[in-house]
Amino acid sequence: TFAIRRNEKISCSVTIRGEKAMQLLDAGLKVKEYELIRRNFSDSGNFGFGINEHIDLGIKYDPSTGIYGMDFYVVLERPGYRVARRRAPRARVGVQHRIGKEDAIKWFQTKFEGVVLNKAYGT
Repeated sequence: TFAIRRNEKISCSVTIRGEKAMQLLDAGLKVKEYELIRRNFSDSGNFGFGINEHIDLGIKYDPSTGIYGMDFYVVLERPGYRVARRRAPRARVGVQHRIGKEDAIKWFQTKFEGVVLNKAYGT
């Protein structure tokens, strides 16, 4: 059976698009001081990062829920990428139309004036 016990930790996944997504992403990057590590970017043009405390985003602290962390994951696509996911007749997205790691880094640097560091996680 599926049950959630009292005081058991759970997780949640939410998809946000549009202007609200940009506001939340900007708030999350402000916590990270607009600095990401090169390893945060995937080869398929996506990137992600995490924060340890949600109160850094300006969300009011609630003693009943406590402090929790939050992961951000950004998926970048060009218009027309739907051809790979539609139901009928599916087609492949061409190599020139895909977004790569360097494209995602360039988008992050121009959109948020961010800095991409070349260091490892542990240092």
